[in-house]
Amino acid sequence: MIGFISNLFGRAEPRITEASTRDASAIASLHGSSFRRGWSEQEVEGLLLDRHVIAHRAIGGAKLNGFILSRLVEDEAEILSVAVSERQRGRGLARALLNLHLRRLAGLGARTIFLEVDEHNVPALRLYQHAGFHEISRRPGYYPGADATAATALILRRDLV
Repeated sequence: MIGFISNLFGRAEPRITEASTRDASAIASLHGSSFRRGWSEQEVEGLLLDRHVIAHRAIGGAKLNGFILSRLVEDEAEILSVAVSERQRGRGLARALLNLHLRRLAGLGARTIFLEVDEHNVPALRLYQHAGFHEISRRPGYYPGADATAATALILRRDLV
């Protein structure tokens, strides 16, 4: 009975831990529901097997609530993808994932972080600007749009030193 009541009133914060290949299916599913072109389970598993890829996940109970993946080579990293489940958006989970991930990348020797984001993805732009990223370039027509138009990708950078 106490467990039932605590589930009703006190949802625990998602735990953020390193992701592994066991998470490939859940990450692929969340990626597919978050982006126009989702990654397959095999693509995600391949990334998670890559020794240059650093991945974190946010788990609430037994459910994946979010993830972040980066590739680190030498002292430069590129954030490949960040996604948070629709039910968890707007609660600071993406910020928590990003902050922990940036600390981990810095600990592994990253000095510069890059990423690309759709110019129309306002929540992501707010997240990255708040985290200290700034625009360094644009790729017009990079992301296919729902109609015949394509959106510009903004290339963002943050120096960690």
